Amino acid sequence: MRIKKIFGWLHLWLGYISGLIVFIISITGAIYSWEPELSEYTQPYRHVTPQDRPFQPVTAIRAAGEASMGGEKAFRILYEGRDKAAVVQFYRKKPYHYYNVYVNPYTAKVQKVLNRNDEFFHIILNGHMYLWLPHEIGEIIVGYGTLIFFFVLVSGIVLWWPRNKARRKSSFRIKLDASPKRLNYDLHNVLGFYACWIVVFAAFTGLVWSFTWMAQAEFWVFSGGKKRPAAVPVKSDKHAPVKDSASINGVFEAFIVRYPQAAGYSLSLPANDSAAIIARAYPSENQFYNADYLYFDQHTGKEIAAPYLGKYKDATVAEKAVRMNYDIHVGSIAGFPGRLLMFFAALVSASLPITGWLIWWGKKKKKKKPAPKRAIKKEDALV
Repeated sequence: MRIKKIFGWLHLWLGYISGLIVFIISITGAIYSWEPELSEYTQPYRHVTPQDRPFQPVTAIRAAGEASMGGEKAFRILYEGRDKAAVVQFYRKKPYHYYNVYVNPYTAKVQKVLNRNDEFFHIILNGHMYLWLPHEIGEIIVGYGTLIFFFVLVSGIVLWWPRNKARRKSSFRIKLDASPKRLNYDLHNVLGFYACWIVVFAAFTGLVWSFTWMAQAEFWVFSGGKKRPAAVPVKSDKHAPVKDSASINGVFEAFIVRYPQAAGYSLSLPANDSAAIIARAYPSENQFYNADYLYFDQHTGKEIAAPYLGKYKDATVAEKAVRMNYDIHVGSIAGFPGRLLMFFAALVSASLPITGWLIWWGKKKKKKKPAPKRAIKKEDALV
């Protein structure tokens, strides 16, 4: 009982501190979970008519995208299928700048220049990651808010845990015909119990992105005590005797022959003379953990051995855990059913600060309720 009182106090006040943050993160996460499907129907410029001919060279698609952006250099090109436009991406961290240019891969004709800041789902994602605050501020608040929420989830499980067999039966179901007060209590406790086993994975993976020590701890656990390696830049030979600026065309053509069944591809474009071309092949739609990463010299087109994050089949257990963070976070690790499950769990998570506050408010009102007047006995009245 004493332990539960301590956890009850922690649950209440940590919930107060993180309540608004949890609500925003959860509701935006639930909305964003439908981004792949809704974008398909609301953004017609993503689509092209499939043709029985090869794509235009990468250099032509890149040139079309960069020309539409006034000569700005692109950093990546996405190929999402034969019936989808190629996406030429432009990104800058400071000052923040993020554009997608949709180009018909068969004709190299620009279909849409999209400022991601104006896109609905990017606005939702901005709320999820930064609470619509400046990124350097919002990232810190979201990180610590998630950390607090993680302890709220743990304390919630301790408080929920039934004391005896009689309580156990009612702890797993919602009594729909109960009073509004009892119904709200069940919505908070029972739904919260079921959802927390899913939400805890979303919270944990969010913490891995927010805190370096958490990322290191994850790698340490799955690697058996090893330190997570720093990103090792793969470099092209800038002193190569022959520099072929069009070698990227051959790289991509050979790459799609090598991975003909891939659901999508991406090419990270070299930012300078010593950077490498990074090609990725995604075996399944809306999943990223099992992609193969290959590196190529931008001047010669020769493949460079990957020091880290290479082919998925060669990845260690720890590296696979790192790769899976995003797919676990959104539920896509289990395909569409997993995303659907995460959607409902996120909705429950968004409701917890509200139902929790109503429970607290009901208890507060009960404490303030005046005591009933004591009936005056007849003999007292005669005194």
